[in-house]
Amino acid sequence: MQSSGQADLGDMVLVGGGHSHVGVLKRFGMQGLPGLRLTVICTDTHTPYSGMLPGYVAGHYRYEEVHIDLRRLAAFAGARYYQDEVIGIDRENRRVLCRNHPPLGYDRLSINIGSAPAMDRVAGADEYAIPVKPIRRFNERWLAMLERVCRQPGPSTIAVVGAGAGGVELTLAMQYRLRRELQLRGRDPDDLHFHLLSADHDILRTHNARVRQRFEAVLAERGVVVHRAAEVGSVSRGQISTRSGETLATDEVFWVTQAGAAAWLRDTGLALDSGGFIQVADTLQTLSDPLIFAAGDCAAMIDHPLEKAGVFAVRQGRPLAENLRRSLLQQPLLAYRPQRHWLALISTGDRYAIASRGAASAQGAWVWRWKDWIDRRFMASFADLPAKTWPA
Repeated sequence: MQSSGQADLGDMVLVGGGHSHVGVLKRFGMQGLPGLRLTVICTDTHTPYSGMLPGYVAGHYRYEEVHIDLRRLAAFAGARYYQDEVIGIDRENRRVLCRNHPPLGYDRLSINIGSAPAMDRVAGADEYAIPVKPIRRFNERWLAMLERVCRQPGPSTIAVVGAGAGGVELTLAMQYRLRRELQLRGRDPDDLHFHLLSADHDILRTHNARVRQRFEAVLAERGVVVHRAAEVGSVSRGQISTRSGETLATDEVFWVTQAGAAAWLRDTGLALDSGGFIQVADTLQTLSDPLIFAAGDCAAMIDHPLEKAGVFAVRQGRPLAENLRRSLLQQPLLAYRPQRHWLALISTGDRYAIASRGAASAQGAWVWRWKDWIDRRFMASFADLPAKTWPA
């Protein structure tokens, strides 16, 4: 119960269960703010940690090892948890509009809903391709494909559209897992044929030349056919067509291209960039509304353009929590300055990885063990959190 004389700080609503918001919930659970009513709304109870997804696909981790229980984390923070889909914001009346719940009032609002591959510009992609996000739907389709390939005799051709770090890593993880599964069943793993389609001439174009060359060699060694300057123009049942006229017969198509923003953001009146992402200042406060913050893939820092990478969403959790707290207490906000060069640890399907940071690189089984240690430590920080009592 709220004690007499205690300030009523109102309602703070977190929309989405992304990497930034799990950090916010943990910090408010560790240090609560008396007088605040906290609510989190997310479509899925289990939020995946993107850093461990390729390892899960490759078979190195179990499903439960790579997901954070958002309901339990909300309980630790003393927050109400609504499993629902947000479809809009009524800024004039300060209400969050949900698909299944009544509108929810807010005094401060934070948005961390991630992104999804932009598929609407390619005919047939929505119907015939499997996007890597949202993760829950990807996992359902991945498991169905895994079962089909293992059960159905004969060759299978799998195409991955998008040759950034995510597309390359997913390709190698799927190939590693599927080959092992076929070997365990006494079947020929060479029945699997993988194709990687890049809209650019290079793969991993945001990484240095040494990293690109190493992955070029890995893909070649493992028989993955790389299609360069192969921007996809359409997808139909069993076929991909590129804008240059090339066609490729496929059994499955996975989509890991440039991130796209949620369509409902366009109707909020918030300032968006050309990709539809929410423009925020260094404080992670939106340019349009001082009561609304955004972080992670759905946000675009105007002074520090960032890649859509989980590492930034994780690191924005601390400054986002601090500035939400300061905003509620009417205190000056602090600027978040992202690092100029960031470390990417990219796995090759097996227990081997390549490190990339600026112009530097390293590789080996030890890099994978390092990555595994970092990822497990992060996940362990959300385990066994006690529940707090939600104030009446």
